[in-house]
Amino acid sequence: MPSHQSRTLSLLAPLAAMLLLLGGCQSNRLPEIRDAAPVDLERFMGDWFVIASIPTYFERDAYNAVERYALKDDGRVDTTFIFRRGGYDGKERRMNPVATVREGTGNAIWGMQFLWPFKADFRIVHVDEDYSETIIGRQKRDYVWIMARTPAIDDADYQRLLDLLEEEGYDISAIQRVPQCWQDDCPADE
Repeated sequence: MPSHQSRTLSLLAPLAAMLLLLGGCQSNRLPEIRDAAPVDLERFMGDWFVIASIPTYFERDAYNAVERYALKDDGRVDTTFIFRRGGYDGKERRMNPVATVREGTGNAIWGMQFLWPFKADFRIVHVDEDYSETIIGRQKRDYVWIMARTPAIDDADYQRLLDLLEEEGYDISAIQRVPQCWQDDCPADE
């Protein structure tokens, strides 16, 4: 049976990781990152497959990552982030933060709340005209998510999105593709 101290430490590890993510809530000296304002929230809602990211501690080694947004009656956004840990058949993980759309930002800047009372800076850096591809970033440029309505995008689109992120000051060498396979014949886990 685990000791009280080891249980406490096991509970503090995720909290410490979350605080590292939330530590980016403060302003820094980087130039203001672009945003995609105005964003039509109703069109933005729904499922987005994570094509690539600079992953947070919680989503390292993620497969089949999907972010789902649902607009609440009070204007906040219910978020469900689902992925498999370590392989296509890995254990399903799920996070359910709630986002508050910041007034006066054209719906492009959100405060994402994983842990009360802290809200992490999340920005819709890009959304294409037909709402089929998007980039969610942060002012600190420490994390980013390239997402699409489909589990894959062509190489030219992917490179175009990487180029946009590089222009915004991201270290694109830190961006990792997220394995996506939704068929019965997925390759063996790497």
